[in-house]
Amino acid sequence: MAFGQRVHRLTIADPSGRLAGVLPLVEQRSVIAGRRLVSLPYVNYGGPLGDCDETEQALIREAMQLAGERGISELELRDAIARPAFTTRTDKVTVELALPENGEMLGQALGSKLRSQIRRADREAPEVASGGADLLDEFYPVFAATMRDLGTPVYPRKFFRLLLERCAADCSVLVVRLHGRAAAAALLTHFRDRTEIPWAASLRELRNTSVNMRLYWECLLHAIGRGSRVFDFGRSTVDSGTYEFKLQWGGRPRQLHWVYPLASGEPAPAGSGWMMQRARSLWSRLPLPVANALGPLLSPGLPW
Repeated sequence: MAFGQRVHRLTIADPSGRLAGVLPLVEQRSVIAGRRLVSLPYVNYGGPLGDCDETEQALIREAMQLAGERGISELELRDAIARPAFTTRTDKVTVELALPENGEMLGQALGSKLRSQIRRADREAPEVASGGADLLDEFYPVFAATMRDLGTPVYPRKFFRLLLERCAADCSVLVVRLHGRAAAAALLTHFRDRTEIPWAASLRELRNTSVNMRLYWECLLHAIGRGSRVFDFGRSTVDSGTYEFKLQWGGRPRQLHWVYPLASGEPAPAGSGWMMQRARSLWSRLPLPVANALGPLLSPGLPW
């Protein structure tokens, strides 16, 4: 709804009529990436889910058939489960941290150096707010500015508004303000005993205050307060700066398996070509109002 893309919902029922498996597929269209079927774009996980491996394999076969019927040559299934029969990308990992029972135990586990970095923001008298859709007006400008700085078109604001409205019980927004201004913000998702941070940002000009460290600390405390036992820092490329940032919190990498059932060779990682790298560099130099106006028009079809 937020991106205006066609969604295909594949299901399989057992002989009694009970739902046995599901596989949602989004049909992405863009000038850059062409036409693709992805389960699921914009997030890290979302491959076939069934009551057994046979059911999941049947869902993959249905997805391949659908791609053929739609004249689509690329099918991408984002999964955390290895499927050796198919071409798979393994250049991405997520980082997961087992959470202790309380903040005091967390601080002890992090060590004095990290605690010192977190406390650095105290010099600016930070104010921390947590909520939902009521904080979208503070979250989105910080997120949009960070995406421009990274050379990435920002998602439409409507996407986050719908997410926070339709999944209010499973989402949280945290904002760290410095001197009354939102300086860092994150949108968290919750499922059972897990909390994930798929979207987080901090203003580049204020990072010397360690506001990003304070943001992640507050997110970890928030997850503990909700009763979560695992904190998922989201995907990264191994040995990248973001990967090292996440590891310093004590998390451990978990391999992601992005499966391409129609591919005959290993696909190149999205954004790895020189043209895409050049586009990122140019985008990061755009005036922020221009990037914010154009980004929501381009981002729905991009392969990330």
